[in-house]
Amino acid sequence: MYDVKSSRAEEFIDDAEIRATLRYAEQNRSNRTLIEDIIGKAARFEGLTHREAAVLLDCDQPDLNERVFKLAEDIKKRFYGNRIVMFAPLYLSNYCVNGCVYCPYHAKNRHIPRRKLSQEEIRREVIALQDMGHKRLAIELGEHPVQNPIEYVLESIKTIYGIHHRNGDIRRVNVNIAATTVENYRKLKEAGIGTYILFQETYNKANYEALHPSGPKSDYAWHTEAMDRARAGGIDDMGIGVLFGLTGYRYDFVGLMMHAEHMEAALGVGPHTISVPRIRPADDINPDEFADAVPDDKFLHIVAVIRCAVPYTGMIISTRESEKVRRRVLDLGISQISGASRTSVGGYSVDAGDEDTAQFDLADTRTLDEVVGWLLDLGYIPSFCTACYRAGRTGERFMKICKSGKIQDCCTPNAILTLKEYLLDYASPETRRKGLGVIDREIEKIGNEALRKALREDLLKLEKGERDLRF
Repeated sequence: MYDVKSSRAEEFIDDAEIRATLRYAEQNRSNRTLIEDIIGKAARFEGLTHREAAVLLDCDQPDLNERVFKLAEDIKKRFYGNRIVMFAPLYLSNYCVNGCVYCPYHAKNRHIPRRKLSQEEIRREVIALQDMGHKRLAIELGEHPVQNPIEYVLESIKTIYGIHHRNGDIRRVNVNIAATTVENYRKLKEAGIGTYILFQETYNKANYEALHPSGPKSDYAWHTEAMDRARAGGIDDMGIGVLFGLTGYRYDFVGLMMHAEHMEAALGVGPHTISVPRIRPADDINPDEFADAVPDDKFLHIVAVIRCAVPYTGMIISTRESEKVRRRVLDLGISQISGASRTSVGGYSVDAGDEDTAQFDLADTRTLDEVVGWLLDLGYIPSFCTACYRAGRTGERFMKICKSGKIQDCCTPNAILTLKEYLLDYASPETRRKGLGVIDREIEKIGNEALRKALREDLLKLEKGERDLRF
Protein backbone atom coordinates (compact mmCIF):
# COMPACT_ATOMS: atom_id res chain seq x y z
CA MET A 1 0.00 0.00 0.00
CA TYR A 2 1.51 3.32 -1.08
CA ASP A 3 2.24 5.70 1.80
CA VAL A 4 4.51 8.67 1.10
CA LYS A 5 5.20 9.17 4.81
CA SER A 6 5.91 5.55 5.65
CA SER A 7 9.37 4.60 6.89
CA ARG A 8 9.21 1.30 4.98
CA ALA A 9 10.86 1.27 1.56
CA GLU A 10 8.20 -0.88 -0.12
CA GLU A 11 5.48 1.53 1.02
CA PHE A 12 7.01 4.89 0.03
CA ILE A 13 8.41 3.29 -3.17
CA ASP A 14 5.37 1.12 -3.88
CA ASP A 15 5.66 -1.06 -6.99
CA ALA A 16 1.91 -1.05 -7.63
CA GLU A 17 1.82 2.75 -7.46
CA ILE A 18 4.73 3.04 -9.89
CA ARG A 19 3.09 0.69 -12.37
CA ALA A 20 -0.23 2.51 -12.03
CA THR A 21 1.60 5.78 -12.64
CA LEU A 22 3.24 4.40 -15.78
CA ARG A 23 -0.16 3.30 -17.11
CA TYR A 24 -1.65 6.69 -16.28
CA ALA A 25 1.21 8.48 -18.08
CA GLU A 26 0.85 6.26 -21.13
CA GLN A 27 -2.91 6.82 -21.26
CA ASN A 28 -2.46 10.60 -21.06
CA ARG A 29 0.62 11.16 -23.19
CA SER A 30 -1.55 12.90 -25.81
CA ASN A 31 -3.95 14.61 -23.39
CA ARG A 32 -3.18 18.21 -24.27
CA THR A 33 -5.53 19.74 -21.71
CA LEU A 34 -4.00 17.76 -18.86
CA ILE A 35 -0.45 18.35 -20.03
CA GLU A 36 -1.02 22.09 -20.39
CA ASP A 37 -2.44 22.17 -16.85
CA ILE A 38 0.64 20.35 -15.54
CA ILE A 39 2.97 22.74 -17.37
CA GLY A 40 1.01 25.64 -15.89
CA LYS A 41 1.46 24.24 -12.38
CA ALA A 42 5.20 23.81 -12.94
CA ALA A 43 5.39 27.38 -14.26
CA ARG A 44 4.06 28.59 -10.89
CA PHE A 45 7.11 26.93 -9.30
CA GLU A 46 4.88 24.64 -7.26
CA GLY A 47 6.69 21.44 -8.22
CA LEU A 48 4.94 18.33 -9.53
CA THR A 49 3.73 15.02 -8.17
CA HIS A 50 5.31 11.84 -9.49
CA ARG A 51 2.23 11.21 -11.64
CA GLU A 52 2.30 14.67 -13.15
CA ALA A 53 6.01 14.40 -13.85
CA ALA A 54 5.53 10.99 -15.47
CA VAL A 55 2.93 12.46 -17.84
CA LEU A 56 5.37 15.17 -18.95
CA LEU A 57 8.08 12.56 -19.54
CA ASP A 58 5.71 10.45 -21.67
CA CYS A 59 4.26 13.39 -23.59
CA ASP A 60 4.25 12.74 -27.35
CA GLN A 61 3.30 16.30 -28.40
CA PRO A 62 6.43 18.00 -29.83
CA ASP A 63 5.24 21.55 -29.21
CA LEU A 64 4.39 20.79 -25.57
CA ASN A 65 7.73 19.10 -25.07
CA GLU A 66 9.41 22.25 -26.35
CA ARG A 67 7.46 24.22 -23.75
CA VAL A 68 8.72 21.85 -21.05
CA PHE A 69 12.32 22.37 -22.18
CA LYS A 70 11.87 26.14 -22.22
CA LEU A 71 10.22 26.08 -18.81
CA ALA A 72 13.10 24.02 -17.41
CA GLU A 73 15.50 26.71 -18.59
CA ASP A 74 13.38 29.43 -16.99
CA ILE A 75 13.16 27.56 -13.68
CA LYS A 76 16.89 26.95 -13.67
CA LYS A 77 17.56 30.67 -14.15
CA ARG A 78 15.06 31.66 -11.45
CA PHE A 79 16.42 29.40 -8.73
CA TYR A 80 20.09 29.06 -9.68
CA GLY A 81 20.80 31.91 -12.06
CA ASN A 82 23.80 31.34 -14.30
CA ARG A 83 26.01 29.85 -11.59
CA ILE A 84 27.54 26.39 -12.00
CA VAL A 85 29.12 24.88 -8.88
CA MET A 86 32.37 22.97 -9.41
CA PHE A 87 33.50 19.85 -7.55
CA ALA A 88 35.69 16.79 -7.94
CA PRO A 89 35.32 13.19 -6.74
CA LEU A 90 38.10 11.69 -4.62
CA TYR A 91 38.32 7.90 -4.62
CA LEU A 92 39.85 6.59 -1.39
CA SER A 93 39.53 2.83 -1.81
CA ASN A 94 38.13 0.27 -4.25
CA TYR A 95 37.96 -2.61 -1.79
CA CYS A 96 34.36 -3.82 -1.77
CA VAL A 97 32.43 -6.86 -0.51
CA ASN A 98 29.35 -6.28 -2.68
CA GLY A 99 28.50 -8.16 -5.84
CA CYS A 100 27.02 -5.31 -7.93
CA VAL A 101 27.09 -6.57 -11.51
CA TYR A 102 27.39 -3.07 -13.08
CA CYS A 103 30.40 -1.91 -11.01
CA PRO A 104 34.01 -3.05 -11.53
CA TYR A 105 34.60 -2.85 -7.78
CA HIS A 106 32.42 -5.93 -7.27
CA ALA A 107 34.00 -8.54 -5.01
CA LYS A 108 34.45 -11.22 -7.68
CA ASN A 109 36.37 -8.99 -10.12
CA ARG A 110 39.91 -10.42 -10.17
CA HIS A 111 41.14 -8.09 -12.93
CA ILE A 112 41.13 -4.83 -11.05
CA PRO A 113 44.01 -3.99 -8.71
CA ARG A 114 42.76 -3.30 -5.21
CA ARG A 115 44.00 -0.17 -3.53
CA LYS A 116 43.34 1.89 -0.42
CA LEU A 117 44.95 5.28 0.14
CA SER A 118 46.96 5.95 3.28
CA GLN A 119 46.48 9.29 5.00
CA GLU A 120 49.74 10.50 3.44
CA GLU A 121 48.52 9.45 -0.01
CA ILE A 122 45.24 11.26 0.65
CA ARG A 123 47.29 14.33 1.51
CA ARG A 124 49.07 14.13 -1.87
CA GLU A 125 45.75 13.71 -3.69
CA VAL A 126 44.22 16.69 -1.91
CA ILE A 127 47.20 18.93 -2.60
CA ALA A 128 46.98 18.00 -6.29
CA LEU A 129 43.29 18.96 -6.26
CA GLN A 130 43.99 22.18 -4.38
CA ASP A 131 46.64 23.08 -6.92
CA MET A 132 43.98 22.82 -9.63
CA GLY A 133 41.74 25.18 -7.67
CA HIS A 134 39.12 22.80 -6.27
CA LYS A 135 37.40 23.73 -2.99
CA ARG A 136 34.71 21.02 -2.81
CA LEU A 137 35.21 17.26 -2.93
CA ALA A 138 32.97 14.21 -2.92
CA ILE A 139 34.75 11.24 -1.35
CA GLU A 140 33.97 7.81 -2.76
CA LEU A 141 34.92 4.30 -1.68
CA GLY A 142 33.69 0.75 -1.85
CA GLU A 143 31.88 -0.97 0.99
CA HIS A 144 34.23 -3.13 3.05
CA PRO A 145 33.86 -3.48 6.83
CA VAL A 146 37.54 -4.30 7.36
CA GLN A 147 39.32 -2.17 4.75
CA ASN A 148 36.92 0.81 4.77
CA PRO A 149 35.34 1.10 8.23
CA ILE A 150 33.67 4.32 9.34
CA GLU A 151 36.80 5.16 11.35
CA TYR A 152 38.82 5.27 8.11
CA VAL A 153 36.24 7.57 6.53
CA LEU A 154 36.24 9.91 9.54
CA GLU A 155 40.04 10.01 9.71
CA SER A 156 40.19 10.78 5.99
CA ILE A 157 37.71 13.65 6.35
CA LYS A 158 39.80 15.10 9.17
CA THR A 159 42.92 14.80 7.03
CA ILE A 160 41.28 16.53 4.08
CA TYR A 161 40.03 19.46 6.14
CA GLY A 162 43.45 19.83 7.78
CA ILE A 163 45.43 20.36 4.57
CA HIS A 164 46.22 23.99 3.72
CA HIS A 165 48.64 24.29 0.83
CA ARG A 166 49.59 27.75 -0.42
CA ASN A 167 46.19 29.41 -0.99
CA GLY A 168 44.47 26.06 -1.33
CA ASP A 169 42.08 24.37 1.04
CA ILE A 170 39.09 22.06 0.74
CA ARG A 171 36.18 23.87 2.34
CA ARG A 172 33.55 21.19 2.05
CA VAL A 173 33.68 17.40 1.86
CA ASN A 174 30.59 15.67 0.56
CA VAL A 175 30.37 11.94 1.22
CA ASN A 176 29.18 9.16 -1.08
CA ILE A 177 29.48 5.98 0.95
CA ALA A 178 27.35 2.89 1.45
CA ALA A 179 24.17 2.88 3.51
CA THR A 180 25.03 2.74 7.19
CA THR A 181 23.60 3.13 10.69
CA VAL A 182 22.07 6.12 12.44
CA GLU A 183 25.07 6.17 14.76
CA ASN A 184 27.51 6.35 11.84
CA TYR A 185 25.48 9.08 10.16
CA ARG A 186 25.67 11.04 13.38
CA LYS A 187 29.47 10.65 13.32
CA LEU A 188 29.59 11.93 9.74
CA LYS A 189 27.51 14.93 10.73
CA GLU A 190 29.86 15.67 13.63
CA ALA A 191 32.81 15.40 11.23
CA GLY A 192 31.42 18.38 9.31
CA ILE A 193 30.40 16.78 6.04
CA GLY A 194 28.42 18.73 3.48
CA THR A 195 25.95 16.55 1.62
CA TYR A 196 25.48 12.82 2.16
CA ILE A 197 25.01 11.24 -1.25
CA LEU A 198 23.71 7.77 -2.02
CA PHE A 199 22.41 6.54 -5.36
CA GLN A 200 19.61 4.01 -5.41
CA GLU A 201 20.90 2.61 -8.74
CA THR A 202 17.36 1.27 -9.45
CA TYR A 203 14.06 1.44 -7.58
CA ASN A 204 12.74 -1.75 -9.21
CA LYS A 205 13.11 -4.21 -6.32
CA ALA A 206 13.24 -7.35 -8.45
CA ASN A 207 15.88 -5.84 -10.74
CA TYR A 208 17.71 -4.37 -7.75
CA GLU A 209 18.08 -7.78 -6.16
CA ALA A 210 19.26 -9.32 -9.45
CA LEU A 211 21.83 -6.53 -9.91
CA HIS A 212 23.03 -6.88 -6.30
CA PRO A 213 23.26 -10.64 -5.77
CA SER A 214 25.52 -10.52 -2.72
CA GLY A 215 26.90 -8.29 0.00
CA PRO A 216 25.23 -5.79 2.37
CA LYS A 217 23.96 -3.74 -0.56
CA SER A 218 21.77 -6.65 -1.67
CA ASP A 219 19.31 -5.68 1.08
CA TYR A 220 16.89 -3.45 -0.85
CA ALA A 221 15.12 -2.04 2.19
CA TRP A 222 18.34 -1.25 4.08
CA HIS A 223 19.67 0.66 1.11
CA THR A 224 16.44 2.44 0.15
CA GLU A 225 15.75 3.58 3.72
CA ALA A 226 19.25 5.04 4.17
CA MET A 227 18.12 8.66 3.86
CA ASP A 228 15.62 8.16 6.69
CA ARG A 229 18.44 6.95 8.93
CA ALA A 230 20.73 9.77 7.79
CA ARG A 231 18.06 12.27 8.76
CA ALA A 232 17.65 10.58 12.14
CA GLY A 233 21.42 10.97 12.55
CA GLY A 234 21.15 14.74 12.09
CA ILE A 235 22.13 15.04 8.44
CA ASP A 236 19.87 17.50 6.64
CA ASP A 237 21.58 17.79 3.24
CA MET A 238 21.08 14.57 1.30
CA GLY A 239 21.55 13.74 -2.36
CA ILE A 240 19.83 10.98 -4.31
CA GLY A 241 20.02 9.56 -7.82
CA VAL A 242 19.65 6.49 -10.01
CA LEU A 243 22.02 4.92 -12.52
CA PHE A 244 20.00 5.26 -15.69
CA GLY A 245 20.36 2.27 -17.99
CA LEU A 246 20.16 -0.49 -15.38
CA THR A 247 16.41 -0.88 -15.82
CA GLY A 248 13.63 0.91 -17.69
CA TYR A 249 14.14 4.67 -17.33
CA ARG A 250 10.41 5.35 -16.87
CA TYR A 251 10.20 3.10 -13.81
CA ASP A 252 13.31 4.56 -12.19
CA PHE A 253 12.27 8.11 -13.01
CA VAL A 254 8.97 7.63 -11.15
CA GLY A 255 10.78 5.96 -8.25
CA LEU A 256 13.18 8.89 -8.05
CA MET A 257 10.31 11.38 -7.92
CA MET A 258 8.55 9.31 -5.25
CA HIS A 259 11.72 9.25 -3.16
CA ALA A 260 11.97 13.03 -3.36
CA GLU A 261 8.33 13.34 -2.31
CA HIS A 262 8.92 10.95 0.59
CA MET A 263 11.91 12.90 1.86
CA GLU A 264 9.99 16.16 1.90
CA ALA A 265 6.84 14.65 3.41
CA ALA A 266 8.42 12.34 5.99
CA LEU A 267 11.82 13.87 6.71
CA GLY A 268 10.92 17.55 6.49
CA VAL A 269 13.45 18.32 3.77
CA GLY A 270 13.62 17.24 0.15
CA PRO A 271 16.80 16.13 -1.61
CA HIS A 272 19.53 18.76 -1.65
CA THR A 273 20.75 17.28 -4.94
CA ILE A 274 19.60 14.82 -7.58
CA SER A 275 22.24 13.14 -9.75
CA VAL A 276 21.53 11.65 -13.17
CA PRO A 277 24.40 9.31 -14.12
CA ARG A 278 24.13 6.87 -17.02
CA ILE A 279 25.95 3.55 -17.13
CA ARG A 280 29.43 3.79 -18.68
CA PRO A 281 32.12 1.32 -19.80
CA ALA A 282 34.54 0.12 -17.14
CA ASP A 283 36.83 -2.81 -16.36
CA ASP A 284 34.73 -5.99 -16.49
CA ILE A 285 31.62 -3.94 -17.39
CA ASN A 286 30.10 -3.66 -20.88
CA PRO A 287 27.15 -1.23 -21.06
CA ASP A 288 25.87 -3.05 -24.16
CA GLU A 289 24.90 -5.92 -21.88
CA PHE A 290 22.28 -3.67 -20.30
CA ALA A 291 19.27 -3.43 -22.60
CA ASP A 292 17.81 -0.28 -21.04
CA ALA A 293 20.41 2.29 -22.08
CA VAL A 294 18.94 5.80 -22.31
CA PRO A 295 19.53 7.71 -25.58
CA ASP A 296 20.64 11.35 -25.46
CA ASP A 297 17.31 12.85 -26.50
CA LYS A 298 15.40 11.04 -23.77
CA PHE A 299 18.15 11.83 -21.26
CA LEU A 300 17.69 15.55 -21.97
CA HIS A 301 13.95 15.11 -21.51
CA ILE A 302 14.52 13.42 -18.13
CA VAL A 303 16.70 16.30 -16.93
CA ALA A 304 14.15 18.90 -18.06
CA VAL A 305 11.22 17.21 -16.33
CA ILE A 306 13.17 16.71 -13.09
CA ARG A 307 13.92 20.43 -13.08
CA CYS A 308 10.21 21.21 -13.53
CA ALA A 309 9.16 18.69 -10.88
CA VAL A 310 11.62 19.67 -8.12
CA PRO A 311 12.64 23.26 -8.89
CA TYR A 312 14.40 23.79 -5.55
CA THR A 313 16.82 20.85 -5.88
CA GLY A 314 20.38 21.09 -7.15
CA MET A 315 21.14 18.78 -10.06
CA ILE A 316 24.51 17.15 -10.70
CA ILE A 317 26.14 15.76 -13.81
CA SER A 318 29.58 14.21 -13.86
CA THR A 319 32.32 13.57 -16.40
CA ARG A 320 30.52 10.36 -17.29
CA GLU A 321 28.86 12.57 -19.89
CA SER A 322 30.51 14.14 -22.93
CA GLU A 323 31.14 17.85 -23.38
CA LYS A 324 28.30 17.93 -25.91
CA VAL A 325 25.73 16.42 -23.54
CA ARG A 326 26.95 18.47 -20.59
CA ARG A 327 26.58 21.62 -22.65
CA ARG A 328 22.91 20.92 -23.35
CA VAL A 329 21.88 19.91 -19.84
CA LEU A 330 23.44 22.99 -18.27
CA ASP A 331 20.55 25.02 -19.67
CA LEU A 332 17.94 22.44 -18.72
CA GLY A 333 18.59 22.31 -15.01
CA ILE A 334 22.07 21.15 -14.03
CA SER A 335 23.60 23.31 -11.29
CA GLN A 336 26.72 21.32 -10.34
CA ILE A 337 29.34 19.64 -12.50
CA SER A 338 32.62 17.90 -11.86
CA GLY A 339 35.80 19.00 -13.57
CA ALA A 340 39.14 17.27 -14.23
CA SER A 341 37.77 14.18 -12.51
CA ARG A 342 39.62 10.95 -11.91
CA THR A 343 37.66 7.85 -10.95
CA SER A 344 40.74 5.82 -10.04
CA VAL A 345 42.18 5.43 -6.56
CA GLY A 346 45.15 7.79 -6.38
CA GLY A 347 44.40 9.21 -9.82
CA TYR A 348 45.32 12.84 -9.08
CA SER A 349 48.85 12.35 -7.78
CA VAL A 350 51.64 12.29 -10.34
CA ASP A 351 53.18 9.12 -8.93
CA ALA A 352 50.03 7.38 -7.76
CA GLY A 353 47.62 7.28 -10.69
CA ASP A 354 46.58 3.84 -11.83
CA GLU A 355 43.78 3.93 -14.38
CA ASP A 356 43.26 0.20 -13.86
CA THR A 357 41.51 1.12 -10.60
CA ALA A 358 38.99 3.43 -12.31
CA GLN A 359 35.33 2.89 -11.50
CA PHE A 360 34.21 3.96 -14.99
CA ASP A 361 35.58 5.53 -18.16
CA LEU A 362 35.42 9.31 -18.48
CA ALA A 363 33.69 10.98 -21.41
CA ASP A 364 34.97 14.48 -20.55
CA THR A 365 38.72 14.51 -19.84
CA ARG A 366 39.38 18.27 -19.94
CA THR A 367 41.41 20.05 -17.27
CA LEU A 368 39.65 22.16 -14.66
CA ASP A 369 40.97 25.33 -16.31
CA GLU A 370 39.57 24.20 -19.65
CA VAL A 371 36.16 23.50 -18.09
CA VAL A 372 36.16 26.87 -16.30
CA GLY A 373 37.09 28.67 -19.51
CA TRP A 374 34.37 26.78 -21.38
CA LEU A 375 31.75 27.79 -18.81
CA LEU A 376 32.85 31.42 -19.03
CA ASP A 377 32.51 31.29 -22.81
CA LEU A 378 28.96 30.00 -22.36
CA GLY A 379 28.06 32.89 -20.07
CA TYR A 380 28.09 30.98 -16.79
CA ILE A 381 29.78 31.86 -13.50
CA PRO A 382 31.91 28.89 -12.41
CA SER A 383 31.44 28.83 -8.64
CA PHE A 384 33.66 27.26 -5.99
CA CYS A 385 31.40 28.49 -3.21
CA THR A 386 30.79 26.51 -0.01
CA ALA A 387 29.34 29.40 2.02
CA CYS A 388 25.87 27.96 2.66
CA TYR A 389 27.28 24.94 4.46
CA ARG A 390 29.45 27.05 6.74
CA ALA A 391 26.80 29.71 7.34
CA GLY A 392 24.24 27.12 8.43
CA ARG A 393 22.10 27.52 5.32
CA THR A 394 21.45 23.79 5.04
CA GLY A 395 18.50 21.44 5.07
CA GLU A 396 15.14 23.03 5.71
CA ARG A 397 16.63 26.51 6.03
CA PHE A 398 18.31 26.25 2.63
CA MET A 399 15.15 24.87 1.04
CA LYS A 400 13.05 27.70 2.45
CA ILE A 401 15.41 30.34 1.07
CA CYS A 402 15.75 28.54 -2.24
CA LYS A 403 12.00 28.09 -2.72
CA SER A 404 11.54 31.82 -2.08
CA GLY A 405 13.90 32.56 -4.97
CA LYS A 406 16.15 34.62 -2.69
CA ILE A 407 19.10 32.24 -2.51
CA GLN A 408 20.76 34.13 -5.36
CA ASP A 409 21.15 37.17 -3.06
CA CYS A 410 23.87 35.18 -1.32
CA CYS A 411 24.98 32.78 -3.99
CA THR A 412 25.74 35.14 -6.85
CA PRO A 413 28.10 37.41 -4.85
CA ASN A 414 29.77 34.35 -3.32
CA ALA A 415 30.15 32.73 -6.73
CA ILE A 416 31.85 35.90 -7.99
CA LEU A 417 34.21 35.97 -5.00
CA THR A 418 35.24 32.35 -5.41
CA LEU A 419 35.68 32.79 -9.14
CA LYS A 420 37.97 35.74 -8.47
CA GLU A 421 40.01 33.57 -6.08
CA TYR A 422 40.36 30.95 -8.79
CA LEU A 423 41.40 33.54 -11.37
CA LEU A 424 44.03 35.01 -9.06
CA ASP A 425 45.53 31.74 -7.85
CA TYR A 426 45.08 29.07 -10.53
CA ALA A 427 43.77 30.28 -13.88
CA SER A 428 45.66 30.43 -17.14
CA PRO A 429 46.10 33.95 -18.56
CA GLU A 430 43.33 33.41 -21.12
CA THR A 431 40.88 32.07 -18.53
CA ARG A 432 41.76 34.96 -16.20
CA ARG A 433 41.01 37.45 -18.96
CA LYS A 434 37.63 35.86 -19.67
CA GLY A 435 36.77 35.57 -16.00
CA LEU A 436 37.52 39.19 -15.15
CA GLY A 437 35.23 40.27 -17.96
CA VAL A 438 32.43 38.05 -16.65
CA ILE A 439 32.89 39.43 -13.13
CA ASP A 440 32.60 43.01 -14.38
CA ARG A 441 29.45 42.11 -16.28
CA GLU A 442 27.84 40.24 -13.38
CA ILE A 443 28.51 42.98 -10.83
CA GLU A 444 26.53 45.40 -12.97
CA LYS A 445 23.55 43.04 -12.88
CA ILE A 446 23.28 43.27 -9.08
CA GLY A 447 20.44 45.64 -8.36
CA ASN A 448 21.22 46.31 -4.69
CA GLU A 449 23.71 49.19 -4.63
CA ALA A 450 24.93 48.45 -1.09
CA LEU A 451 25.55 44.80 -2.00
CA ARG A 452 27.33 45.82 -5.18
CA LYS A 453 29.57 48.20 -3.21
CA ALA A 454 30.37 45.57 -0.57
CA LEU A 455 31.20 43.02 -3.26
CA ARG A 456 33.61 45.39 -4.98
CA GLU A 457 35.33 46.03 -1.65
CA ASP A 458 35.75 42.29 -1.05
CA LEU A 459 37.12 41.79 -4.55
CA LEU A 460 39.80 44.37 -3.78
CA LYS A 461 40.63 42.53 -0.55
CA LEU A 462 41.19 39.37 -2.57
CA GLU A 463 43.61 41.21 -4.82
CA LYS A 464 45.52 42.29 -1.71
CA GLY A 465 45.90 38.69 -0.54
CA GLU A 466 42.87 37.95 1.63
CA ARG A 467 41.02 34.69 0.95
CA ASP A 468 37.80 32.88 1.81
CA LEU A 469 35.55 35.95 1.95
CA ARG A 470 31.84 35.30 1.80
CA PHE A 471 28.41 36.82 2.26
